[in-house]
Amino acid sequence: MIAAERSLRHASDVGIVGAGPGGLAAAILLAASGASVDVYERQPVVGGRTRRLSLGDHHFDLGPTFFMMPYVLDEILAAAGRKLSDRVEMTRLDPMYRLLLGQPERDPITLDTTQDLALMSERLSRIEPHDGPAFLRFIADNRRKLEAMTPILRRPMRSVLDLVSLDAMQAAPHLRPWQSLYDHLKGYFRNPSIRLSMSFQSKYLGMSPYECPELFSILPFIEYEYGIWHPTGGCNAVMRAMADIAEELGVRFHLGRSVDAIEFEGRRAVGVHVDGALRRHGNLVLNADATHAMRTLVPAHLRRRWSDERIDRSRYSCSTAMLYLGVEGEVDLPHHTIYVSRQYEQNLADIARNGTLSQDPSMYACNPAATDPTMAPKGCSSLYVLLPTPNVQPGSNKVNWSTDAAKVRESTMQQLETVFGIPDIRRRIRVERQVTPLDWQAEGIQFGATFNLAHGLKQMLHRRPHHQLQDVDGVWLVGGGTHPGSGLPVIFLSAQITARLLCQRMGLPCAIDQPPASGAMRSATLAAWTSPTAAT
Repeated sequence: MIAAERSLRHASDVGIVGAGPGGLAAAILLAASGASVDVYERQPVVGGRTRRLSLGDHHFDLGPTFFMMPYVLDEILAAAGRKLSDRVEMTRLDPMYRLLLGQPERDPITLDTTQDLALMSERLSRIEPHDGPAFLRFIADNRRKLEAMTPILRRPMRSVLDLVSLDAMQAAPHLRPWQSLYDHLKGYFRNPSIRLSMSFQSKYLGMSPYECPELFSILPFIEYEYGIWHPTGGCNAVMRAMADIAEELGVRFHLGRSVDAIEFEGRRAVGVHVDGALRRHGNLVLNADATHAMRTLVPAHLRRRWSDERIDRSRYSCSTAMLYLGVEGEVDLPHHTIYVSRQYEQNLADIARNGTLSQDPSMYACNPAATDPTMAPKGCSSLYVLLPTPNVQPGSNKVNWSTDAAKVRESTMQQLETVFGIPDIRRRIRVERQVTPLDWQAEGIQFGATFNLAHGLKQMLHRRPHHQLQDVDGVWLVGGGTHPGSGLPVIFLSAQITARLLCQRMGLPCAIDQPPASGAMRSATLAAWTSPTAAT
């Protein structure tokens, strides 16, 4: 009897590798369901790529700065009897972001996006009269599309058989897998700049809208339907709140502890080597970069489906070059500003096919102090600048970052002055850090591809690494490398899927199966966070 009890406890003992958003969400759900959970994180803080970067008294999110679909995370926390609105102050942004839509030989079109759909339609009509009403039709169509797609986003995809379920068949009329996102938008919008304003979101997946499948038209819809939010303190404030909740549920965090390898007995994972010592666990959840983790933690002879060769020849997203700038004085930009290159097709070809840097690259600047004074000293700004670039996959990259990093910094400074309208930016910098694709690769990101595996049709759904890693037993995945894909909301969905599957394996009732209905959760979440402090 005692041996049986020990076996049961061991079976429900889970080790999680990585304290990023997926690992934190999985830890909360598994602990709330009765599992014993340990989380190993090689950084000294939680968050993974969603951790905080501080340069003196200037603060930045290292990675994600957009927070969307907050109700997905509230579903997870409700399963643990918690609410994010009790832990983190949120501000709904309006404008959601400013778009600077480049035009050859002309100044960019400036478009401030808003959740006020009538006002947004009016703003688009000023650019192209036909396209304002078309926007409202686009929103209505994608509302139905997301509703049909939601069951697919919430369940595991293990084979083509999962695509012939009733829910999947109901989604089929909304999908045109032969069509790119940009071509799909031609059916709505006449103006090419407006098409780009509704398709640049494919960059959230590290993809070109000319190659991205049209089903991702739900991305801009999600922004307009549920808004873009800023957590006070940055997106990392959400990660810290999640870690606090996990600890309240009994999760044990081991920060600054590196997992070197997974211990196997045959094909069964039995633990992890942490700084040279074996820690035994009944199951392991990997929240590290999926392909990098498979290649470095799982012996090659155990990976029939995800061999080294397949990992190396898979298609990966773009990477990013980053500047984190502590700037004297205020910056006259809204919270989010996105410049779309006047040579957009060339810029995308340089990133995805040519492996080179563009003369006129697209660029994103986040100015969080415009909304949140905690991010910079009084009267100063903390400017986060992101440039999509080629990843460092051999054979597709011609950038020499050891010499080109300085050139990228200089061209970025020039663009901040001339396109974004920040005068004397070089003179005003107090503190600075530059991050290149080589730095992302050093963080354990395969080929520095910050948005994981690309999301083309050959690497979606059941063709991504599965939540229960194939060919071995006791290893599970969560995060952007598995289904549904990249981005905070869908990473939280991946945690729900993995937690359900793992609880089923351990014989535990999964806490996420007793939340409020998703519609009620959406309404409650938005009501809790809607306040007169929203940015204007």
